[in-house]
Amino acid sequence: MIPGSNSDHPSFRKSFLFAIQGFRTAVSTERNIKVMLAVGACAVAAGLVLQIDLVSWAIILLCCGVVITAELLNTAVETVVDLVSPEFHPLAGRAKDIAAAAVWVLSLLVAVVGVLVFANAILT
Repeated sequence: MIPGSNSDHPSFRKSFLFAIQGFRTAVSTERNIKVMLAVGACAVAAGLVLQIDLVSWAIILLCCGVVITAELLNTAVETVVDLVSPEFHPLAGRAKDIAAAAVWVLSLLVAVVGVLVFANAILT
């Protein structure tokens, strides 16, 4: 429900379509989402080539999903910050930098996990 509105929540179907619309918007406008989707596709291709086990698939897919989710949240934070602070403000910049740092830290950790999973598949 929109605050101050008497309208009901959108249907489950409409909510799902809004989510798809948001994902499409992010993919079409945000470079980093495209990069992360491409890296995720490379991870899936490597998993197919190396024929990783079920647990490794779960780890790889979960890591890909978490990083893409974090980037979507970062994009949402940056969009809201731009909305409320169209002119440069140090606090707005700090909020955007911290949100980006969260994605960066997560991406580094996921890269380490990927190396461990794929090294294990190669060495066994």
